[in-house]
Amino acid sequence: MQVETTNLAGVLLVTPTVFGDDRGFFMETFNKAKAAELGLPTEFVQDNHSKSSYGVLRGLHYQSPQWQGKLVRCIRGEIFDVAVDIRNGSETFGQWYGCNLSEQNKQQLYVPPGFAHGFCVTSDIAEVVYKCTSLYAPEQEGSLLWNDPDIGIEWPLSAPLLSGKDEAGTRLNDLPALAV
Repeated sequence: MQVETTNLAGVLLVTPTVFGDDRGFFMETFNKAKAAELGLPTEFVQDNHSKSSYGVLRGLHYQSPQWQGKLVRCIRGEIFDVAVDIRNGSETFGQWYGCNLSEQNKQQLYVPPGFAHGFCVTSDIAEVVYKCTSLYAPEQEGSLLWNDPDIGIEWPLSAPLLSGKDEAGTRLNDLPALAV
């Protein structure tokens, strides 16, 4: 397993070691000891799985004050995955990182507490699984506006399919002070 840093402190791109042959492949998707060595969290309390069609955009979601770190991977199809720094006082506040996660590249993105997270589906169908460092608390959930010009995410889709919650997301400059 290899870990690459990104332009946002704490957001990490994880590339697993994959053993493949004519029969298929094998890989570890999480190993507590290796995670600790590589600076990843070692305690996750919830696993989530979503399935979406082409053009669906989910996010940009966050939870506060019970923040969630997320280790995200796409097990079917392909997504464009995004993390946005919403930590007050951070040198990279409002900056974003995006990458393609797919069943082919088998990469994972770790999105730490203090970041909003979202993805859009760039294949016919995508299934996304992610591990969370704290439990989902719907009363603490927030949604950052996916196309906020103050953030300037370069999404690969111009007219995504959105939930009502995501259409009505909060602008970055209107976020309350969120302690991490």
